[in-house]
Amino acid sequence: MKINYIILFISILLFGSCKKMLDINSTRLVSEENMWLNMEDSRAALMGVYGLTKAAMNDHNAHWIYGEVRSGDFSIPLRQDLKAVANNDLNASFGVMNDLKNWRRWYAVINAANIFLERIQEVKDNDPRYTTNNMVVDIAQARFLRAFAYFYMVRIWGDVPLITSSKEGTFESKDRDDQAKVLAWVEEELKASAALLPYKYSSNDEQQQGNYYNEASSRWDGALARKLTAYAILAHVSAWQANYPDAAAYSKFVIDNQGRGSMGLLSTDELQRPGGFFYDKNNNHLLAFGHIWNHVEASFTGHIEELTLASPVVNKSTPDMYLPKDKILSFFDEPTDQRFSIDTLGNPTTENYFRNFNGQYPIFSKIKVIMGGSTDPSFRIYSSATVFTRLEDMYLLRAESLVALGEQNEAINILNMLRERRGLTNYSSQQHGELLDAIFKERNRELMGEGHRWYDLIRQAKLKSEQSALKDLIEQNGIYWPLASNVLTENKQLTQNDYWK
Repeated sequence: MKINYIILFISILLFGSCKKMLDINSTRLVSEENMWLNMEDSRAALMGVYGLTKAAMNDHNAHWIYGEVRSGDFSIPLRQDLKAVANNDLNASFGVMNDLKNWRRWYAVINAANIFLERIQEVKDNDPRYTTNNMVVDIAQARFLRAFAYFYMVRIWGDVPLITSSKEGTFESKDRDDQAKVLAWVEEELKASAALLPYKYSSNDEQQQGNYYNEASSRWDGALARKLTAYAILAHVSAWQANYPDAAAYSKFVIDNQGRGSMGLLSTDELQRPGGFFYDKNNNHLLAFGHIWNHVEASFTGHIEELTLASPVVNKSTPDMYLPKDKILSFFDEPTDQRFSIDTLGNPTTENYFRNFNGQYPIFSKIKVIMGGSTDPSFRIYSSATVFTRLEDMYLLRAESLVALGEQNEAINILNMLRERRGLTNYSSQQHGELLDAIFKERNRELMGEGHRWYDLIRQAKLKSEQSALKDLIEQNGIYWPLASNVLTENKQLTQNDYWK
């Protein structure tokens, strides 16, 4: 419990420092006298960077609003702010819109990582227990989290200021850097991190010796960035840039080395138990941020369940967002799909993804970690992990890359392997259409609700030859979010994204 209070304290200090950096002047707010003295400080500071990353993704349900709501797949019964996002009316000013336009929470992550990297040597100098190996692995994680933050921001805002030191002066004077430059830097940081991160912690890995911070592997499995995590994000970075040779190579590395990371594919059975795959932390989460019930990390907000669950799963009359029946049937149109399927009379035969299908609001219930795995609808406090990527994502990203590279046979083999695991027959072009479309359809079904959909639609549109409304939006840079007015006010070198002027 003590360490949790320390992490909270450090997170507040680091976030406060970034607030100063963004809103007033760059400053070193972490205590010069009481921090960076021992390995407890290093652990707390690093966990603080993880905590800020989780907060950046989860505050205001940002991860799902950016990645799922904006796709337009979900219908919005009541909330005007969510309707605006789904309709691409991002200049709307009600609800959480201004917070979603503001990148300050991500620069909190970056400044925290910068401070960590600048100060961590002091712990090594002050505490003989803090080994060189421990410091190297800690630095690799901090660099990974900083690079991940920049990748996440580039997908939302395009060009962003690249700040790699807490001493770079006032944030207000920093102009944006071209996203290509930022992503090139991200790739180099991720490769450097990957070289130093272990496959597993506290498991006699040559990159991380002994018990990490004196704790067994069970404490860290699925909780920290590791070697395969860095390669998974490298695959995403490459695919986002349409660099499919690298995306294929990076995703293959993850797939080929899954055993060294003690990972495997998700069984459908794991979707059926209370909480399912998203409960607690799980070594099969390539990158995820847990809200562990036993660590008192559950909350009423910051989870997709807050947006999607309603009666009969929880005591809430109307979900904030839902998939209408016609959309569900267009996605899940094969009668043997173990995730969701219906019989000839239109009644569900499998309900792992949806409940109340024939009611007014079909309820997307794939992710439903109520408390610590309860099924009692009277509770509406959630503890699901925010999973950014997992092994199925890597297989499908590799299949997408192989199609882009003209290697269709291997792509079909991957697709068929995943389809078989979900009870489906082999891919047929006559039955399932173009291979690329079938792969993206499988990504939608498998990864639904995990924050990928909007970005998948963008990559799919770029790969397709025909013009579309989304392709027009891409060409006009309308896929990026506008900047919040206070960000523009505080930094006079910034200008609004052209599409939103």
